[in-house]
Amino acid sequence: MDEFSLIQKIIIWAIPVIFAITAHEVAHGWVAMKLGDRTAQMMGRLTLNPFKHIDPLGTILVPGLLLMMGGFIFGWAKPVPITYQNLRKPKTDMAWVALAGPMANLVMAVIWAFAAKIGFGLYQSGTAIGEPMLYMGVAGVLINTMLMVLNLLPLPPLDGGRILVSLLPGPLAWQVGRIEPYGFFILVALLYFGILSMVLWPLMGAFIHLLAILFSLPPQIFSIL
Repeated sequence: MDEFSLIQKIIIWAIPVIFAITAHEVAHGWVAMKLGDRTAQMMGRLTLNPFKHIDPLGTILVPGLLLMMGGFIFGWAKPVPITYQNLRKPKTDMAWVALAGPMANLVMAVIWAFAAKIGFGLYQSGTAIGEPMLYMGVAGVLINTMLMVLNLLPLPPLDGGRILVSLLPGPLAWQVGRIEPYGFFILVALLYFGILSMVLWPLMGAFIHLLAILFSLPPQIFSIL
């Protein structure tokens, strides 16, 4: 994206990033509500209004800095509150609550791929709106795919870690759960040493290639940003 100014980058990425993070958190709260915990609903967090979910650090500062530096972009919102004890089957239900976030990103990635398909068609026909729509669609696919794959890693406090804890027998689940206070630092270390990219990029590439096939898009389109 070197050919874009910072303002253009923000315009392209802002809406996909904010709604990717927002939909992820709302999905957690919505599934929790369906499974007996109304905490998120009572606190007004079951809304797609991004201002209810924005974390100044994770939703604005971190993605903004990464965008300026180029390359890997990720972020987070304020976690939706879940009262574990309110779930009808707390241990197993927590796996579904955790899975809901990445699955919301899966759905959003498909929707943005459809937007990219429309934008690509308009761009080829010379319609002015086609190019920005294509760029935003590609950004939406990239950020949602990244959040889906990243959050499915089996590392607490990521969703994949919580799913793993829910599936493991009690004593082993407790041992894995003890990692959670250090999970963020482990994630930063994996990112710093390039291990995280080595794991994520092949998985992301495979999923994005599948979307390109499903929507009859040239795979190289997803490399324009």
